[in-house]
Amino acid sequence: MDACTEMIGAPTAPTQPWITVARRVWRALHHGMSLVGLATVGLALLLASQPQLRADIEQNVTQWLLMRQGLDGSADSASNETATPAATLPAAQARMTDWLARKYRVAAEPLATLVAEAHSIGKQLGLDPALLLAVMANESRFNPLAASPWGAHGLMQVLTRVHVDKFEPHGGPQAAFDPVSNLRVGAQILHEAVRKAGSVAGGLRLYVGAVTVDASGYVTRVLTEQERLRRVAAGQRVPFNAPVALPPAADESPSTPPLEALVAPANGAVRPS
Repeated sequence: MDACTEMIGAPTAPTQPWITVARRVWRALHHGMSLVGLATVGLALLLASQPQLRADIEQNVTQWLLMRQGLDGSADSASNETATPAATLPAAQARMTDWLARKYRVAAEPLATLVAEAHSIGKQLGLDPALLLAVMANESRFNPLAASPWGAHGLMQVLTRVHVDKFEPHGGPQAAFDPVSNLRVGAQILHEAVRKAGSVAGGLRLYVGAVTVDASGYVTRVLTEQERLRRVAAGQRVPFNAPVALPPAADESPSTPPLEALVAPANGAVRPS
């Protein structure tokens, strides 16, 4: 029998059992990862094509985060509450909540908590609550899970790594995704920026980090939304994207007149459209 015949006829060496098992495990993992990847891509495409579904998910996440913050005791007593019923708010705040909920497609009850908190922290810091709400609207559209490529997180898009110390009283950096904690830290940063710049517009430029670039578009958007909200609170009918004339001193003074000065009597309120 020649060498070729011997090679053809020679029995194949048996494969080690552990090698066979390893191959099967690898194939299972490979297929599993492929399925996960396809599912992730499919979910992303679904959310991109269904804005209402995405909005519903964001609403549920917002409400869950607000309720979680109230139940786990991580925040102070003022925030240890579940979502605020919109019906219990003062008339001006209720009008703002209703208008914002419809414009940004956010659930009214968790949004009512943010509106109430914006008024509370705004009063403490001397900031117009409509300004705080306008910043949230422009920064995240009230999505508490919003994140930027530059490391800004949450409703107010706070640069968490830069302001770690400010999140410590709220439980650490992970509190950046707690809506109330993020609002409080963002309001504190904005307050410091306005005081340093000497005006609301200047403070907004510092807040957005636009020291060497033109931030006029951002500033105008925030101030315009602030003015819309002030008019809504006063009981005026304000279309969602209505052009409004900004107060002459909007770019000069560190604060605007108190919101209460513009609020019409409750019996004279007109439901916004």
